[in-house]
Amino acid sequence: MEMQKKIMARGDRLSDLPDSILIHILSMLPDGGKEVVRTGVLSTRWLSLWKSVPVSLDFDFPTTDSENATLDYLASIHRELYYWKSSHKIRRFSVWRLSYKERYAKDVDLWVHFATKLANVEHFELGFRSESHPKYELPQFAYKNVLLRNLALGNCQLNPTGSVNWTSLVSLSIGDVELTEGIMQKVLSGCPNLECLELDDVSGIHHLEISSVKLRELTIQDYFDDLWLVAPNIQKLELSGFCCEIRIRQRDVVSLVTAMLHLYFENNLEKKLSYLKELLHSVAHVENLKLGTYCIECLSILELKGWQFPPSSRKFLELTVAFEQLDFPGICSFLQSSLDLETLVIHWYDNRPRILVKCYNEGDLTALPFQKW
Repeated sequence: MEMQKKIMARGDRLSDLPDSILIHILSMLPDGGKEVVRTGVLSTRWLSLWKSVPVSLDFDFPTTDSENATLDYLASIHRELYYWKSSHKIRRFSVWRLSYKERYAKDVDLWVHFATKLANVEHFELGFRSESHPKYELPQFAYKNVLLRNLALGNCQLNPTGSVNWTSLVSLSIGDVELTEGIMQKVLSGCPNLECLELDDVSGIHHLEISSVKLRELTIQDYFDDLWLVAPNIQKLELSGFCCEIRIRQRDVVSLVTAMLHLYFENNLEKKLSYLKELLHSVAHVENLKLGTYCIECLSILELKGWQFPPSSRKFLELTVAFEQLDFPGICSFLQSSLDLETLVIHWYDNRPRILVKCYNEGDLTALPFQKW
């Protein structure tokens, strides 16, 4: 009402501005877009402007075991979607942390239909709590959408029976789900413009081949199956979390520029050391290398056992270390092999247990001379 009085006092000069400028002004109003809708009471000139203002709808279910609270939140989402059904542009729509049960399937189908069929959503996120079982299965109609640019699915089963048509998708994140190689290839073939792919706690794929020339960034986190990766056009690769053996050969990632290895290792230390040596050889050609704390620990053990990393032409090196005595051999082994290094970044992170060193029983490491490092 205060805004209405000011506009009327000035002769409503704002209404003389072009729609594009008015829509830009309205897009900066707070409160999730509700203030935008209220501007419709100012005059007939403003009545429908709000429909063209891009808005974001974000819903995060409360962490509770109360079914009544869940049902209340479900109802509130439906009210919001009804409220915004006349909007011409929903820029972002996300729903997270619902503890999914089969009786909620129709509710979730409604959200997916709203995002993929009714609203011009560019960024859609849908994720369920990890304990949800059985998993929600993405409906078949959702695999046909030419407007989505960013899609994130968590704990959501993918099983397209026909072809996938996500031609505008540039970013895809899939988490907490079991897939097959056939499903993964069908999804990738339906995303010809995909640039970034993230697989977080995904299982069931043992061979992943990415032939697209546009897909340049790949992130794999917490992968508990053995995986052979072939991605000759990937430029940035991140492997993080607890991972089994993700095997790559240098010729299979020939375009790689940046490699980020923030891996954690468990048990069978000698096997993990051998795997890390193989992995480091596979990324020896990259210009930018980033290593996490456990990799540095492994390198220290390898250095103390007499292994040396071969010379590399990398320009950028980023190390996350604890700066304890047993980290120095690993740090120095990389500095000595980085003959053309231009930039060195060191992150000091000291709040973690020394798991790997404790697993190393071939002699007392603390008794070894550290002067040369």
